[in-house]
Amino acid sequence: MSADQFSSGRWRRRNPARLVFFFLCLWSLISFSLAGRLSASRQKLEVQKHLNRLNKPPVKTIQSPDGDIIDCVHISHQPAFDHPFLKDHKIQTRPSYHPVGLFDENKISTGHKERANDITQLWHMNGKCPEDTIPIRRTKKEDVLRSSSVKRYGKKKHRSIPKPRSVDPDLINQSGHQHAIAYVEGDKYYGAKATINVWEPKIQQPNEFSLSQIWVLGGSFGEDLNSIEAGWQVSPDLYGDNNTRLFTYWTSDAYQATGCYNLLCSGFIQVNSEIAMGASISPVSAFRNSQYDISILVWKDPKEGNWWMQFGSNYVLGYWPSFLFSYLADSASMIEWGGEVVNSEPDGQHTSTQMGSGRFPEEGFGKSSYFRNIQVVDSSNNLKAPKDLGTFTEKSNCYDVQTGSNGDWGHYFYYGGPGRNPNCP
Repeated sequence: MSADQFSSGRWRRRNPARLVFFFLCLWSLISFSLAGRLSASRQKLEVQKHLNRLNKPPVKTIQSPDGDIIDCVHISHQPAFDHPFLKDHKIQTRPSYHPVGLFDENKISTGHKERANDITQLWHMNGKCPEDTIPIRRTKKEDVLRSSSVKRYGKKKHRSIPKPRSVDPDLINQSGHQHAIAYVEGDKYYGAKATINVWEPKIQQPNEFSLSQIWVLGGSFGEDLNSIEAGWQVSPDLYGDNNTRLFTYWTSDAYQATGCYNLLCSGFIQVNSEIAMGASISPVSAFRNSQYDISILVWKDPKEGNWWMQFGSNYVLGYWPSFLFSYLADSASMIEWGGEVVNSEPDGQHTSTQMGSGRFPEEGFGKSSYFRNIQVVDSSNNLKAPKDLGTFTEKSNCYDVQTGSNGDWGHYFYYGGPGRNPNCP
């Protein structure tokens, strides 16, 4: 027997525990590597299955200048019809009734440089969708991978809704969401409208967002809250860039299991072939320069009971079937208008993510962002000015809101702010 063989054999006899430990470590490394590969493979498969569910076969595809791909999908093949209750649904191509007073409104002031009618979506530069199709922003693999999980992709985090008056401070701190809003409550509401100034706020962290929207709310602020939301947002996490985009959202259980942004789950039925949910809005307002705004109307069809959405004066986009909701199947109990940001407190300080234009309300037109011509829809389907408009913000030194009223703009408010500043550390 050679010295090496003898030495090796003696080591094995004297150190059996070390040998076992060595093989256990080796086995753990192999197992860990295999588990990692299997997990990555499973995730890849899960993501691909989700993409196949979301991205329906297009009739035509349009490449947008901002990198988006817009698929023109036949109206009857859209994601809404994946819902089991919509299998045999007959599409309502137009609402039975518009709110009374919608088309005789002529309240746009001629004294300011407002160009609401010039607003478009970037993909329009490269084409349009044929009749009987709807434009859907294609979901890419990297979009889903940015989410915390495939299941949570396209969903808001829980408790991201402003709760005026009886606000629990712990709830604010846990949620990390901050708001500057105007609101009405104490009646039955059948819709809401506003013209919203469009900006491109700066976002500090990719996991934060800034949005300006209308909330149509039903029920309590517990786990059964119903919400329909529409407006514009900048959300790097959801879209992969810092563009200002048109969006909608809905939930019937306070953001837990139901609902999503845009068409990222079954629910909202789109009937319009010209406007894509989640697509970039262009142009946007600039400081001390031209101001651009969009009008959004959400209302309940008094005959069919569905909740409709209109964008601008010409585009009836589609509807949320009333069966999706519990409280909103009847009416809304609160309407909110305003801004929301995520404050993830990077580096232990308040975020510098901007709300609106990033300027405080007192700076006024051309500097601060606004909502104007704020209205609600009453039980007789009339558009009217809201009574007792309240305001709410968690930290007015970071983001604030100031209301007003005049002949041109009706009820309006300026809102927003820069986030972190000497008074908002």
